[in-house]
Amino acid sequence: MLTILYYLVCLLVALVLYVASFIALVVCYPFDKKRFVVHRLSKWITDVVFGLAPKMKREVVGMENIDPTKAYVMVLNHNSMVDILSIYNLPLVFKWVSKKEVYRIPIVGRLLFAHGDIVINRASAKEAMQLVHTRGKEWLAKGASVSIFPEGTRSKDGQIHNFKAGAFILAKDAEVPILPIVLDGTNTMTRKGWLINWSNKITIKVLPPIPAEEVRSRDIKDVMTQVREDMVEVLAEIRAAK
Repeated sequence: MLTILYYLVCLLVALVLYVASFIALVVCYPFDKKRFVVHRLSKWITDVVFGLAPKMKREVVGMENIDPTKAYVMVLNHNSMVDILSIYNLPLVFKWVSKKEVYRIPIVGRLLFAHGDIVINRASAKEAMQLVHTRGKEWLAKGASVSIFPEGTRSKDGQIHNFKAGAFILAKDAEVPILPIVLDGTNTMTRKGWLINWSNKITIKVLPPIPAEEVRSRDIKDVMTQVREDMVEVLAEIRAAK
């Protein structure tokens, strides 16, 4: 019963802020090029999702590695849909690169549109890469970060698998830093049957960014390998500390 009540409250809040997001998009569009207001409204949705349960925690480590005045290509490991909700407490306005299937989910899909998120068709890798590159550079030029799961899909075993190069090519061409972020605990927020794990803890570890100058001067494969190795090491440290 408590889980049902939780979902109903979250749905009600999401519906109200969903409507507010489109109002904000229209009203603020002429002067809010990053869509900061829409992003803030989505943050409020996630604040409710994680704030309704007092024992449910989101711990951010490494906040000092973020410069809110900069735009980054953010790279994150991918375990569940909760990954997307979990990082809205970071002090950045960002756009997700998301598969088109997510766009079809009620409310969520329309919010992707309001955010200006980059929706790709994974069936056509070349087309998807071109869209990420074009739209990504547009948002980065406006001062908004771009969030990408470089594995390309969810990890089925919770480990970090091989990266695709798209995020790193975008950072190199747009001449912006890469911000690696490691997530743990996002795949245990719900139990079997979508029951809420009321005492779940999500850890968000922000690693030091790879400066734009370094991204530009180094080979993309080398940077990609370094970032993945750093993230794998940090994820192991987080889990060892539990």
